[in-house]
Amino acid sequence: MTDGAAKLDTATVAVYAAPNLALAALYFPVFVYLPPFYAAQGVDLFWLGAVLLMVRGVDALSDPLAGLASDRLRLWPGMRRKPWLALATPLVCASVWMAMVPPEPPSLAYIALWLTALTLAWTLAITPYTAWGAELATDYRGRTRIASWRESAFLLGTLGAAVLYSSNEGAGSGLRAIAIAVCLALPVLALIALWRVPEPRDRSRHESLSLAQGWRAIRANAPFRVLLLAYFLNSAANALPAALFLFFVEYRLGLDDQIAGALLALYFLAGVLAAPLWNALAARLSKHRTWAYAMLYACAIFALVPFLGEGDLWPFVAITALTGLAFGADIVLPPAIQADVIDVDTAATGQQRTGLYMAIWTVATKAAQGITGALALFALSLAGFSAQGENAPSALLTLTLLYALVPIALKLAAIALSWRFTLDERAQTALRAQIEEDNDR
Repeated sequence: MTDGAAKLDTATVAVYAAPNLALAALYFPVFVYLPPFYAAQGVDLFWLGAVLLMVRGVDALSDPLAGLASDRLRLWPGMRRKPWLALATPLVCASVWMAMVPPEPPSLAYIALWLTALTLAWTLAITPYTAWGAELATDYRGRTRIASWRESAFLLGTLGAAVLYSSNEGAGSGLRAIAIAVCLALPVLALIALWRVPEPRDRSRHESLSLAQGWRAIRANAPFRVLLLAYFLNSAANALPAALFLFFVEYRLGLDDQIAGALLALYFLAGVLAAPLWNALAARLSKHRTWAYAMLYACAIFALVPFLGEGDLWPFVAITALTGLAFGADIVLPPAIQADVIDVDTAATGQQRTGLYMAIWTVATKAAQGITGALALFALSLAGFSAQGENAPSALLTLTLLYALVPIALKLAAIALSWRFTLDERAQTALRAQIEEDNDR
């Protein structure tokens, strides 16, 4: 058992973070690489958007169930978190292969089935996994340390997926390489983490709340509500350019897939390099204020995108690298703040419902991605955009507006919410003292 990140040596924190290298390789490719790949196989954009929206709807129902199960069930005596990663690992490997190495051309039913299976398997893994990390530390800065390691692994895994994709000829070969890497790496990394990293202490003081009581407590958690909305808006802002990246690079800038892959690798490399810097800045200021500065900086850089035209490779390289630096803050800081707002609930209810809170967090992430990605495809379809031929200026203008300007508006709304967030280090330390005092009674 452990009560804080200070009691975890660096090797243990790194081993905990390692499975996210493989889990991350599923995250970005599903939204960036798979839709254009399916579209190139002749799948209609409108119906593909409908399938993505449907899959996210099913997924949204499963996340809270996974969170509740992780909080309340012990698949192995004394363990709430670790057994779920063991259970989910083979399911993830099977579904990622079927989704990324489909028959050509894949039917809509096939796409819907295996994308649903993949997201459900990923939910079974990621919700208890993030709850596990949130409970490994109880102090404000220790949580930032653990989140920084885990999410840096996420960025490295995403970077690795981008490199694998771009180093293979054709989308099909790139997706196959990613699937092989996940199927080889995830079982090994998960097994080492399960063996080496301790199960956190359950600080619940009494029997579980009823669903009605639990829901009322979540609604009463004002810091969580503010953070959730800010995170949803910022996730939507990041999801739009992610979903449209390959379309923008190919049809607006006139660049090929190999360059697009290298640009994605650059973006995630910048995020990896910047994560420790944002971590250090958060220690001097606060997590929420540092995150707001990072989002504001990203808006300033992204405002240059509409001025780009065909062949503007090097300006786009600079924009990609600079916005990648801000993405490092988006990945590291919000999950660390999320662990803090769970303390508000634990102090109020006497229950450590980290799994449920992380599930709601995951729902917000997936909803932002699914809704914005689907709406973007709908808008492109209505504007007459084609992934298989020439496009009118009006279609390319729609693509540019969705890629650049709409995300800026969403980020500005998220900044307004996060700027006045009230749960700083002093408030979180007081909450932890109250929780520990209650547990000692």
